[in-house]
Amino acid sequence: MKKLVILLFLIFFSNLHSSEIKFEMIIDDLNSPWSLSFIDKDNIIITEKKGKLFTLNLNNKNKKEIKHNLSLISSGQGGLLDVLHDNNKIYISYSENRGNWETSTSVAKGIFEKKEIVFKNIFRAEPPIDSGYHFGSRLVIKDKHLYITAGERGQGMIAQDATKHPGSIIRINLDGSIPKDNPKFKGKKNWLPEIFQIGVRNPQGIALSTFDNKIYLTNHGAKGGDWFGSANFGENYGWKILGWGGTNYSGTKIGPKWKPGFTKAIKYWVPSIAVSAMTIYKGDTFREWEGDALIASLKDQSLRKIKFKDNKFVNEEIIFRGNIGRIRDIKIQKETGDLFMLSDKGQLWKMYK
Repeated sequence: MKKLVILLFLIFFSNLHSSEIKFEMIIDDLNSPWSLSFIDKDNIIITEKKGKLFTLNLNNKNKKEIKHNLSLISSGQGGLLDVLHDNNKIYISYSENRGNWETSTSVAKGIFEKKEIVFKNIFRAEPPIDSGYHFGSRLVIKDKHLYITAGERGQGMIAQDATKHPGSIIRINLDGSIPKDNPKFKGKKNWLPEIFQIGVRNPQGIALSTFDNKIYLTNHGAKGGDWFGSANFGENYGWKILGWGGTNYSGTKIGPKWKPGFTKAIKYWVPSIAVSAMTIYKGDTFREWEGDALIASLKDQSLRKIKFKDNKFVNEEIIFRGNIGRIRDIKIQKETGDLFMLSDKGQLWKMYK
């Protein structure tokens, strides 16, 4: 009886901040879902890591598979990853099969069709690497440019080598061509032309803020050292010179949390919360959250709200913990302001008031 009382208290306490929040499970038959994007108010497109692509009608819950031509390897953390619908175009990231079990964080583009989409690559991280780790793979559009997070594939110091793509933030035009004002052409002559920023490990979240027109990131650290910060032209987040407060999984020290000369994150988490997707909230449902970052966690299955101003941390609030499992993606239904989240349990959830 005493254990039951304690359990009920913990459940109540974990939901204290979300007493007005309601949850609705839309579907629960997905297989390792990774990303969702709104096509319109009533329809979304969903990726499954193992390679399948679906549309889902949120009203009648009718799910239909879309065929595609992507050649991928779904192994470890790789597979069919982020998806972004924009002006009837679909941008998709995936672990491309490059032969001999080598893969790359690649991005393809296609015209949206309900039955089959023929994709064509517009970016491929070089070199290909034999690793199932740290693809990054999140996508966002700003000012007719596509930003891509390319993880360092477990290779550590490759993130400091700007002659290679892994461990960097990529910026290309929507057709895959290279912007003429990228860092390579503005003082970073030794950088690859697609690279916008270097020194990241496994950036699993990216979002554009319409409040300041800046791009924000979440980055999954090692044993500790997760962070939330901004994407900055030509800068360096320091991995693996910096450890951001974390250590190697063996327990050995990586490096200092931060030091001058490197980009400083807005918020660090030590120990790790296994940070994943994020969005900057704008909408009517949770109007009091306007401009705040909503950040999902895999490890403690929480949704966290970060208030920040002028790139400085103000406060953090745990909105809920443990309600829906490990949160893989989070998106805003812009017409209503309701939130939709994918869970590693194979579920799609709606959060509203």
